[in-house]
Amino acid sequence: MKRFHIHVSVEDLAKSIGFYSILFGAEPSKIEADYAKWMLDDPRVNFAISTQRQPVGVNHLGFQVDTADELRGMQAQLTAADARLIQENEQACCYARSDKYWVTDPTGIAWETFHTLGGIPVYGEDTPVFDHGTSTTPTKAAETACCVPKAKRGPGTKQPCCNA
Repeated sequence: MKRFHIHVSVEDLAKSIGFYSILFGAEPSKIEADYAKWMLDDPRVNFAISTQRQPVGVNHLGFQVDTADELRGMQAQLTAADARLIQENEQACCYARSDKYWVTDPTGIAWETFHTLGGIPVYGEDTPVFDHGTSTTPTKAAETACCVPKAKRGPGTKQPCCNA
């Protein structure tokens, strides 16, 4: 069964948690220093907010699915909507590790369809797909992530966050 997903980038996490807790009539199911999430049943929605490196406003929309089979079943529908579909496996983001597909709508809004594999203790990296709505040109996460494998780096490229 699908759950609608909305991720909003906010400036003041505490103030936003207060607002959305009153609006939804519920406290977040997960709170971190830079992130909060409500898993609501009425309406069935995964609503997340964060203060991570994205412009304030709608970060992306999407669908959370319950199984890997359901995720694979969405692939043809997503590809038909946007042939530039990008697949990510075991992506670490938003305190979770997930398999996911990304597409973008005609206005440039990124849509994430994902199956959560489990929680992790860190936020991870935002997916740079379509620059979260600021570009209609897909980017490749592996090439824009903090640590690009040595074999793909140009000579003299320094990436201080890399250990390899």
